[in-house]
Amino acid sequence: MKRGPIYQRGYKPQLSGHETFPMRYGWLKKAYDRVAETEHKIDNRADCWGDEAIAIFGVGKNMVRAIRFWAKAFGVISGKTELPKSVATTEPGKLIFGNKGLDPYMEHSATLWFFHWNLAANPERTTWYWAFGYYPSPYFERADMLKRLERLSENLNWAGASSTTLKKDIDVFIRTYASRPSRGRLMQDGAFECPLTELGLIKTVGKKDGFRFVRGPKPTLGMGVFTCALLEFWKSYSSTRATLSFEAIAHEPGSPGRVFLLDENDVIDRLVELGGFTNGAVRWSETAGLKQVIRTDKANDLTALDLLNRDFVNGENREVA
Repeated sequence: MKRGPIYQRGYKPQLSGHETFPMRYGWLKKAYDRVAETEHKIDNRADCWGDEAIAIFGVGKNMVRAIRFWAKAFGVISGKTELPKSVATTEPGKLIFGNKGLDPYMEHSATLWFFHWNLAANPERTTWYWAFGYYPSPYFERADMLKRLERLSENLNWAGASSTTLKKDIDVFIRTYASRPSRGRLMQDGAFECPLTELGLIKTVGKKDGFRFVRGPKPTLGMGVFTCALLEFWKSYSSTRATLSFEAIAHEPGSPGRVFLLDENDVIDRLVELGGFTNGAVRWSETAGLKQVIRTDKANDLTALDLLNRDFVNGENREVA
């Protein structure tokens, strides 16, 4: 049995919810603002996503559901466990989209990389997690990816994983990262493209329906987001251990190396920088033939907000891949 949450008994795949719409520019800010306006209420879910939202967002009911899906998937909003009919903004959401938000118009590369991590490193986002964590080849065609995912769902007895559902989810996955060829004025409007296409993680190949995962250095990926991702992966992979191997960081499903499509040299370069970036809280070690990262107690003081904020303060606006 392969390692990873999606291969465990009882795993429930999520293969819908986006209503076949990739995320678009402006959606997350709209969702954040609406939730922020209403989160003082005990039960505000209907205020955010009910009939009134159609007029407020200026879109149809299906698109309102898609906006809600993506705002949750990217970690901008969350439900309150103790109040099932309530929804609230998150701390990262406030940092990016709040009144004094650092990137309300999503102009910074740190925002896109952070959202990509939240999406593709989360086992609940089945197709994204599986594609970045397990797909065996750098090249794929839509039909082949569908066949592989169908076979996986059959082997694991996933409920609700019909071929139609899987195909739609794969279509949205591809459109999240790969720009479509321009076809007239409509497709020239960037608002209809998902912002994550700018990361250049998936490119079209040839004249047929082919695509390529673009593995290699990611110059616009800051150390803040990388370190945040490393610590989150560490917590889920082996939370009690004070060391984490280079192999796990570079190659395990859900790891920074896999999710960010980094090659081994770039992973090592970043790990070497950790000691200076974290003031020794997390550092690279290469002794007795062991390549690993060591975590000290000071690592507990590193928060996702602080790490993300460093990329906003120290970095530059994104460059199109």
